[in-house]
Amino acid sequence: MIQLHDKETSGLIGAINEVQLQYLIDQLEEEFDEDKDYYLDIVTIDVMANNGADPALIDLLRAALNGRADME
Repeated sequence: MIQLHDKETSGLIGAINEVQLQYLIDQLEEEFDEDKDYYLDIVTIDVMANNGADPALIDLLRAALNGRADME
């Protein structure tokens, strides 16, 4: 399992599997080849949900926002 962390707080968001990680890599922008930080906001999460993303991944990401407008 891959662990996701909140860049701002360093807190653990949760664990995802390889398929979910690949989905995030395919959907989110990498600023350079070694980039491992991804920007998320509710609009992006909603788009991923509407495009058939794993519901467990969407729930995890929505919970991670925890009322914030965005996060890395």
